[in-house]
Amino acid sequence: MTRLVDVLQQGEAWLRKHGVDRPRFEVELMLAALLGVRRLDLYLSFDRPMSEEELVTLRAWFKRRGAREPLAWILGNVGFHQIELDIHPGVLVPRPDTEVLVEAAIRAIGPAEPSGPPVFVADVGCGSGAVGLAIAAALPQVRLYATDIDPTALALTKHNAEKLGLTSRVAVLAGPLLSPIPEARPIDWVVSNPPYIPTRDIDALMPEVSRWEPRLALDGGRDGLDVYHQLLPVVRRRARHGCLVELGYDQGDALLDLFARSGFIDVRVHLDLEGHRRVVEGRIPGPSRAP
Repeated sequence: MTRLVDVLQQGEAWLRKHGVDRPRFEVELMLAALLGVRRLDLYLSFDRPMSEEELVTLRAWFKRRGAREPLAWILGNVGFHQIELDIHPGVLVPRPDTEVLVEAAIRAIGPAEPSGPPVFVADVGCGSGAVGLAIAAALPQVRLYATDIDPTALALTKHNAEKLGLTSRVAVLAGPLLSPIPEARPIDWVVSNPPYIPTRDIDALMPEVSRWEPRLALDGGRDGLDVYHQLLPVVRRRARHGCLVELGYDQGDALLDLFARSGFIDVRVHLDLEGHRRVVEGRIPGPSRAP
């Protein structure tokens, strides 16, 4: 008979052998997901016998994780900000650092006003929909355009919007940057977590990223800034209020300069929990700003 505690110990040893950080924690997450319980409940069930069906599933999960496939892909979901998203292979796994972008956008947009107008937000390169859907879930006045060039990402964003009950306020649109959004449609704010890893650095990243995650969502060109050079002039022309983007830890000076040269004002940075510059925010000046 194989007990839960046996699986916990053996799985931890397997993942540690294959270089996984926090192997005990990850095995607990797998067991809790498989059994439909909280992690803490596992410690009340150490002697629980595991069925052969459960063991088959866990062996497959351990093998995938030992190959350094992202855990979120294996479990099929990930918590992000105050929502839970479905996630699967082929789409970038949302990172906790990206929650800084969500929080900064929520503060910039501000709380809903009684009988106030809707606020139109474009999430460029939406991926799983994490950033835009988290903002829409937090702010009922938001109407979201989610754009991407990857059909896999667009399908997942649409699925997550349905799962979260946000479809009446979300349009999922195929195409680069803001081009899928008709010119006549208003855009108040643009948010984006674009590809910003320099091409030469991708292969040196942790295996979960370099081996598995889609290059399209990672590769920012020679210096990591390709998408920003394309995006900011378009945002400056079309948005009524401002733009917030995530960036790499060492790209702050370059992004601040690019925002300024693109004509944004009140440009500022937002730090992540480690004190790195994680988000740059800029406002649209003067006549371009909606009254």
